[in-house]
Amino acid sequence: MTALLELAPLAAFFLTYLGWGLYPATAVLMVGSVVVLLLHRLMSGRFKDMHLITAALVLPLGSATLLLHDKRFIQWKPTALFGLLAVVLLVSGVIGRRPLMQRLFMAMIPEKIELGQRGWRGLNLLWALWFAAVAAINLYVAQNFSERIWVHFHTYGVSVATLLFVLPQVFWLASKTSADAAGQS
Repeated sequence: MTALLELAPLAAFFLTYLGWGLYPATAVLMVGSVVVLLLHRLMSGRFKDMHLITAALVLPLGSATLLLHDKRFIQWKPTALFGLLAVVLLVSGVIGRRPLMQRLFMAMIPEKIELGQRGWRGLNLLWALWFAAVAAINLYVAQNFSERIWVHFHTYGVSVATLLFVLPQVFWLASKTSADAAGQS
């Protein structure tokens, strides 16, 4: 259910774009981001950091897109988001006890993962580089291809590429789980 909630604004953006174009789709994305933020708060009692960050980027960039009738602002949103994630990951790999990706994967995989600090820092760096690359590619596609191609790239190209990037890591990390912890579940 949570995954559907997470994808709803993007799906609504894409479907609205297909029927009415980029500017109505941008407005739908803005509303959808706020709705997801508030629904998660109602369901869990707290705001999710990623929803706050997304809304903090979508609302001003979407507003600029609509007010100035300039699609570049909404096209910069993924680059800003992925660039911010890359920076956060890089910083988390340098300061703090555990890199961010270690905390995220350990929350997703209940078994104890047998991976040293060097391995976690390497995985964290890999993700930082991934997000930096996706940020740069988004900017390239937005500036060098049609709006339609950018929307398709943004909607499902990034999602599919990220899934293909994540799956081998999930299997690799699952192979690093402790047999004792796995037997206790």
